[in-house]
Amino acid sequence: MSQPVIGVFDSGFGGLTVLKALLEVVPEADYLYFGDTARLPYGSKSVETVARYACEAAKFLEAQGAQMLVIACNTATALALHHIKQASSVPVIGVIEPGAQRAKLASRSDKAVVIGTEATVSSHAYRKALSALQVEAREKACPLLVPLVEEGWVDHAVTEEVTRIYLGEAFADGFGSADVLLLGCTHYPLLKPMLQRVVPGHVTLVDSAESTALAVQNALCSGEDARPCKSISQERSSLKFFVTDSAEKFKRLGALFLGQKIDNITHVDLKE
Repeated sequence: MSQPVIGVFDSGFGGLTVLKALLEVVPEADYLYFGDTARLPYGSKSVETVARYACEAAKFLEAQGAQMLVIACNTATALALHHIKQASSVPVIGVIEPGAQRAKLASRSDKAVVIGTEATVSSHAYRKALSALQVEAREKACPLLVPLVEEGWVDHAVTEEVTRIYLGEAFADGFGSADVLLLGCTHYPLLKPMLQRVVPGHVTLVDSAESTALAVQNALCSGEDARPCKSISQERSSLKFFVTDSAEKFKRLGALFLGQKIDNITHVDLKE
């Protein structure tokens, strides 16, 4: 049985934490990763623009042979998942629904704090997804965390102090009983050890990257094209990377997110 080919799309580097989780949970697949590094960040762009960029990337990945698409970008999932699904002829999984479902399972108080970028929080996509599961959510934008992670300051005193301030505000005013912190940005898994130190002791961290990987595994195991959940082949996943900007920068910074050396990078120029 041939290995499934999974396309992973993000505006830049953060989606590599989703790919990292996928490699752990679904090692028997081949992966195509598309980072739209020339046009990031998506957070400052309109819904129409994000939808157009994301649909272009989805079509590109399908043309490269992707049999399933993972939208590893919170902004693109929040603003354009519906458009991407309409434009695609293969199954599409975003990062928001799996994260919300995992938060519901992890919470006893049915109260969760979601941290993310300004764009993701402004979309209220997590709040809506959690509300549909009867979980009350407080969303907190943490705009300083992405640049700190990209600076490599994942365990720096400055990052910890900034995080303490953000989380202090998020869990204040009647939200002290919230028992889940949902990481609504794919940069944040790199901060997990520090976040674990900073959150109140009763709080469980839910990582939307990990949750998405489990949703992909579930889709592969239970879909019409169901495959054995454990790989019968010992073949290693093949990884191909496509970026719209500097391959050198992606190679250097990407290794921080993926936790391994990145090779096989192709620069592509999507037509505007």
